[in-house]
Amino acid sequence: MRGAYAAMLIASATASAAPVCAQADQLLVFAAASLREALDAQLRRHGPLEGYRVVPSYAATSTLARQIERGAPAELFISADVEWMDYLAARQLIDSKSRVRLLSNRLVLVSAVNSRIRLPIEAGFPLGAALDGGRLALADPDHVPAGKYAKAALESLGVWAEVSGRITRSENVRAALALVAREETPLGVVYRTDALAEKRVRVVDEFPARSHPEIVYPAALTKASRSPVAAKLLYFLHSPAARAIWERYGFAVLD
Repeated sequence: MRGAYAAMLIASATASAAPVCAQADQLLVFAAASLREALDAQLRRHGPLEGYRVVPSYAATSTLARQIERGAPAELFISADVEWMDYLAARQLIDSKSRVRLLSNRLVLVSAVNSRIRLPIEAGFPLGAALDGGRLALADPDHVPAGKYAKAALESLGVWAEVSGRITRSENVRAALALVAREETPLGVVYRTDALAEKRVRVVDEFPARSHPEIVYPAALTKASRSPVAAKLLYFLHSPAARAIWERYGFAVLD
């Protein structure tokens, strides 16, 4: 029931809000790097929020979560996985009542657009041979959600051991995408939405959904939230009005 949810969000934010200044202010949003184009489009559509200028900051979810833990003044956090949102929740750094399952994504294998690699993904597929002496670009599989999903998928398909010593680890999924786009690595594993955002790469194949944990982007207000309009922004991003833009950029909306 979206109406009740909206009322709860706004009440939660208003209860802890400092008095609103008449002058324009900033609303800082921390969001996973893979959300850049889609969230920018959402913010352009939504426009100003009662005098607040929304300032998005994009990076690896792990980096953003640790910045929030160190006191960064983000008021809204959109994570690329459940684990890092749970990490902040365990430290009482988010408003758990505001937390929602916002979006989902798919995992794909990509190559440069002019590459001739053909490699259907299945159990035991010859990923190592396809690298042909090169390396596989991944977001850091020890910390970054896209890399963790990729490692899980490769393990479940029985090929991680073969390629684990030939990984180029990147600070976030967009950095991994850039390595493939610049042809510094022959292949990489990224989100489907990343591949759609980069014309210099093509999708070789999509990983079976069953090969990795469900990709979920949760969103929540932070305990540092002081703006009464942060809840309104979160409600908008989770509303039917935002669905078309999310889907245009390749995300699946979670109800």
